[in-house]
Amino acid sequence: MPKILIADDGEFLRVRTARMLAVEGFGVLEAENGIKAVELFTNEKPDAVLLDLVMPEKDGVTALKEILAVNPRAKVIMLASPGQETMVLEAIRAGAKDYLVKPFERERAVGAIRKILGLL
Repeated sequence: MPKILIADDGEFLRVRTARMLAVEGFGVLEAENGIKAVELFTNEKPDAVLLDLVMPEKDGVTALKEILAVNPRAKVIMLASPGQETMVLEAIRAGAKDYLVKPFERERAVGAIRKILGLL
């Protein structure tokens, strides 16, 4: 079962996404900020990461770069709010594989995860 790390400072989004992914058969890890995301990625080695762009203590682009320093092949999907196109482009240039605009539908999120994991 692939393990997915969800890193977002919004507890509601983390819980909702974790439940959605668990129903689809994924294992789930949760981080409430960028520092915890990098720590969990390093220690738990998830198969993919859903990483919010804007978080306290360490933003998503900085966390993305640190995750890629740990594993250059890390599969990271950025989570963005409407209007964050510039930050999304920066994250894609830095190595993110895809992005989701919040609020996202289950089909889009699961499809994006399966695609980057080669499960489609």
